[in-house]
Amino acid sequence: MMKVYFDNAATTPMAPEVLEAMLPYMQDHFGNPSAIHAYGRKTRAAVEQARRQVAALLNCAPGEIIFTSGGTEADNMVLGGAVRDLGVQHIITSPIEHHAVESTAEQLGKENGVTVHWVQLEADGKPDRTHLEELLKATKGQGVLVSLMHANNEIGTRIDLQAIGSLCRTYGALFHSDTVQTMGHYHFDLEKLPVDFITCAAHKFHGPKGIGFLYMRSGAGLKPMIIGGSQERNMRAGTENIYGIVGLAKAMELAYTDLQEHQRHVQGLKDLMKERLLEALSGIGFNGDPSSDALYTVLNVRFPDDGKGEMLIYNLDIEGIACSGGSACSSGSNKGSHVLGALYPERPGANIRFSFSRYSTKEEVEHVVGVLKRIFVPSLVKA
Repeated sequence: MMKVYFDNAATTPMAPEVLEAMLPYMQDHFGNPSAIHAYGRKTRAAVEQARRQVAALLNCAPGEIIFTSGGTEADNMVLGGAVRDLGVQHIITSPIEHHAVESTAEQLGKENGVTVHWVQLEADGKPDRTHLEELLKATKGQGVLVSLMHANNEIGTRIDLQAIGSLCRTYGALFHSDTVQTMGHYHFDLEKLPVDFITCAAHKFHGPKGIGFLYMRSGAGLKPMIIGGSQERNMRAGTENIYGIVGLAKAMELAYTDLQEHQRHVQGLKDLMKERLLEALSGIGFNGDPSSDALYTVLNVRFPDDGKGEMLIYNLDIEGIACSGGSACSSGSNKGSHVLGALYPERPGANIRFSFSRYSTKEEVEHVVGVLKRIFVPSLVKA
């Protein structure tokens, strides 16, 4: 049986080159980076080299990169720190953010008296800029953080960071964007981009799990969320995840090598799957932004409501095909997708997220479409 992994928005397989770069720091170079002897100096040098490498790829200062355990910690660090340290009284966000932002904002509203404003959304999931500007006008000068993800992890809709960041600058608001789904897939010039904070998780672009980073613009003024040591330039206490940091830097290097070819290949797979599904099945639709401006790694498909929807993911799994019904960070929960619920509350049918990587192939796309034709009732399969 052919096995297909189309759940790369949840996590990606680690690149062999990344593991190769990590192994020396898992076996031979094990010193604590805080130690002053040769063992410690060796690993300290590796951490700082990785920081410089990441900063160079993003065109920012090395001191603006803080290594974390991943995107969730980095998002929490921004929202919680902005309220605690920067005088933020208003958080403007959207109802389709990752739970690392959405739930954190809600908790800050309940426990810290912060006012949370939910920006209205367009039909494809993009924030309504007119409404966003109205919210910024109404809260100007009161301590405001705007937090909007660069690309949605379930439907792939992507926002214009330049335009929204410029709007935030106009009204004196801080701007944070969860870039977990887009880091390693698009270029970022942080010297020019009007953002104050962005976040990353290495396992979304063939790096190791348990490592990510927060970009914090110089002078932003956040204080550490984890206290107990002077690591990460006094911004995150705890012995560094050395081999994770080395792996993250290597994964970013690979991601930004021939990025255009990578984009062309994966976008081609997404377009091919859309084409084949429309040819094969009646009643097919797509959630989110249908244009080529959307995140090229994610295709969220709405299948016909034929009574098999609840079992579709399980049937695909039995066939050796891995995909998702929504965000994998909520897997195991029997709740429906909060993203699709916010955008399409009355829309029937089963929704499946297929997400691709540089290792995905055309043959896999054709195989998945063939399996779907076998699963659905004959009346829905086109001749």
